[in-house]
Amino acid sequence: MKSLFAIYSVFAFISGATFAAGSMDLDEYIEGMNVKTSDSKSLQRGARNFFNYCSGCHTLQYMRYNQIAEDLGISEDQLMQNLIFTDSSPQDLVMNNMLKEDGDRWFGKAPPDLTLVTRRKSPEYVYGLLNSFYPDNNSPTGVNNHVQEASSMPHVLWDLQERLSDEEYSQFLNDTVGFLVYAGEPIVEKRKSMGVWVIGFLLIFLIFSYALYKDIWREVK
Repeated sequence: MKSLFAIYSVFAFISGATFAAGSMDLDEYIEGMNVKTSDSKSLQRGARNFFNYCSGCHTLQYMRYNQIAEDLGISEDQLMQNLIFTDSSPQDLVMNNMLKEDGDRWFGKAPPDLTLVTRRKSPEYVYGLLNSFYPDNNSPTGVNNHVQEASSMPHVLWDLQERLSDEEYSQFLNDTVGFLVYAGEPIVEKRKSMGVWVIGFLLIFLIFSYALYKDIWREVK
């Protein structure tokens, strides 16, 4: 039993140290992070950002265009004009025209689907990744990344980062990451709202249960 506890302690320490190191690496690049999935305007801007700057390479294969439009309060006309740049229909899944073999040849590995990226990694990771590119003449893309070294992803936001103020660029990243958080869990706000009601119900149930317990045991005594 003691040996099992010792092994568990070692693994817990290693995991904690690794997590802490990863967090320390991100701290410098997430200073302006303030993602708000409850802000529909922010999510709308994030959808615009994703489809204009990311969807050429990345997909959201578990999301449909019309689901996004309905959840974010986007009309079908706005959807067709501003978010769908392929021959897809509103009811289609969010895919693109890049073939996997082309992606493998161009980037070394085809760009991944981003539906669950904020759940598989974290919102902090995605924000930090987008905020930590630096010039690297030895890289095929001319840039590298402090959060993910030797990344084959080009810095597609370089022009924005140069033109926008730090505050404006931070807002752009917050909107984009917020949209990806939504994509990973479209009912995130409903879940939070329901959680408040559930906790309230459990507290009321606890009060009545305790009162019943006291009443029963008073008669027993």
